[in-house]
Amino acid sequence: MRRNFHKAISPWLTSFTGLRRTLLVSALLCAPLAVFAPTSYGQTDIDNKVQLLTDALNRAQDQLSQAQVQLQDLRRQIADLREQVSTTAESASASAEQQRLSSQVEALKENQELQASEIATHEQAKVESESKYPVKVTGMVLLNGFVNTNGVDMPATPTVALGGAGTTGASVRQTVLGLDLLGPHLFGGQSHADVRADFFGSTGSSNNGAYNALGLLRLRTAHAALAWDNTAAWFSLDRPMVSANEPASLTAAAVPPLSWSGNLWTWNPQAGITRDFGASSAERVRIQGALIDVSDPPYAANASPAVYPASTAEQSRWPGVEARMAFGSQEGAGFRLGAGGYFAPHRTIYGGEYDSWAGTLDYRQPLPGRMQFSGNFYRGAALGGLGGGAYKDYGVRADLDDPGVFYIRSLDAVGGWAELKERATERLEFNAALGIDSVPAGELREYQAIAAPAYQNLDRTQTFTGNAIYSPSAWLLFSLEYRHLESSTLGAPAAASNIIGVAAGYKF
Repeated sequence: MRRNFHKAISPWLTSFTGLRRTLLVSALLCAPLAVFAPTSYGQTDIDNKVQLLTDALNRAQDQLSQAQVQLQDLRRQIADLREQVSTTAESASASAEQQRLSSQVEALKENQELQASEIATHEQAKVESESKYPVKVTGMVLLNGFVNTNGVDMPATPTVALGGAGTTGASVRQTVLGLDLLGPHLFGGQSHADVRADFFGSTGSSNNGAYNALGLLRLRTAHAALAWDNTAAWFSLDRPMVSANEPASLTAAAVPPLSWSGNLWTWNPQAGITRDFGASSAERVRIQGALIDVSDPPYAANASPAVYPASTAEQSRWPGVEARMAFGSQEGAGFRLGAGGYFAPHRTIYGGEYDSWAGTLDYRQPLPGRMQFSGNFYRGAALGGLGGGAYKDYGVRADLDDPGVFYIRSLDAVGGWAELKERATERLEFNAALGIDSVPAGELREYQAIAAPAYQNLDRTQTFTGNAIYSPSAWLLFSLEYRHLESSTLGAPAAASNIIGVAAGYKF
């Protein structure tokens, strides 16, 4: 384009240069005649020469006028040429822009068609609730295999080592089903709820016939909340509010990892309020308070032969209370430090009363190299209903002189767990954890029973675990895990078992 422009103006530039050369030669020829003209000539000669010079000057003037006209015409042509060049460039740019926009429109059409197809598929498979609000089905089909080198209480999800012969097997009863629900706005807050269930409701061995192989549907957890920007009112069936963290494991789902080894996990009904303070999500202060209906320990170490449907907490006719304060990043994987407290009155079928209580500490600390250190600790009494205290809340014994009189004592409990996590990649993580739960043997010895279930004389359980969890996609999970479980029981040698577990899960 620039080459064409130069070709167009070259003739005009050549003509203008020739005109300048002609005027310069004429001026040089005339100047000597004017300066060196002889003074001896006559008047007629002078007049002739003046006339000649006048004619030459007029011709030069005419040529100059013509040159000026030609220069103006050249300037006009240059301007026209520049306008043509600019118009051509704008046209080329507009053509390229038009092509780009056309490509984008085609891409948008393709995306729209794809989204329309996905929406149509989703509408066909959509779960619709009677309230017409959104409902999402979620869960995980989970297969776990296990090898226990010595005897344990539950082969698929062991929590206590008993000694004796080991076991090997597999189970799909830890499969989890769930529903997530989004409800209406109320008082300016968004309502939502969720529920989770598994197939671990039956008792007995992992695969003792078709009935136990499938298991019974068991309610695990449930939540419902009304949430505002910084406040939430909620009720739930879940782990204690004061036990905020949970170890990572894929082989322990029906009974969470490190249960009865320092992890207070039991699912109890609760209702409370959560309030957050602070503008920064990384430096937020959370204050929580809740009422809790604490269940009895899962095994009847303290029960009488009579059937008594009410728990010891329900018999007291007072709910338990929880409170917790935490600082840091409440969501995600940032730093967080929390402290909590729990208290609940109880009344036994023997007529005696006792209180269960706990002080708790939970923390989460990111470390360099994509690592994280987290855990929970507790110190309290009568914590069997929360998943601690060696499966017991209290000890009981009869008066030897008066069999109708019973002596009751709540048992102290100390424990906790710590876990080190390393995320090697986005899809692979390694976890190593240690958990301990114990009741002072000196307190328990006074209430030691002869020929009683192992849980009744159990005073300490310790578990070390390490696992690798690999997720090749967002929906597939695989894990290999090793656990070393040790249990100490009054009047018997300590027992231990090495546990190797594998798991494969499909999330949906």
